[in-house]
Amino acid sequence: MFLWKEEYELGIEKIDNEHQKLFEIANKGYELLKNDFYVDKYDRIMDIIVELKDYAQFHFSAEEEYLASIGYKKLFTHKIQHDYFMQKISNVNIKEIDNNQDKYIQDILDFIVTWIKEHILEKDREYVEQN
Repeated sequence: MFLWKEEYELGIEKIDNEHQKLFEIANKGYELLKNDFYVDKYDRIMDIIVELKDYAQFHFSAEEEYLASIGYKKLFTHKIQHDYFMQKISNVNIKEIDNNQDKYIQDILDFIVTWIKEHILEKDREYVEQN
């Protein structure tokens, strides 16, 4: 389970709520990974990936709009990091998912959670400190 911690809070309610939602989606993946009742998890994995992709796109757009509104000087670099995340999530290898579903879930969760934590704690902190 991936827990939201106080240290992730930026003090911008809208952004913090959206970050929490990303953790909730990651937790759906974790719950699926730990659920031994599903023999074939493929459709559920794809549902989580689609939800993550859609929500991340929504969040990144909102965050970038906010950064533009405060005149954040590193907006372009920040956007590149968002684009990298979206590219990674969009380049899902369907055969890889089907061959070893639990391993794929674990790999994607590791990427998502590591990226989100590092992004919030490092990159997002920068715009809070600038403002």
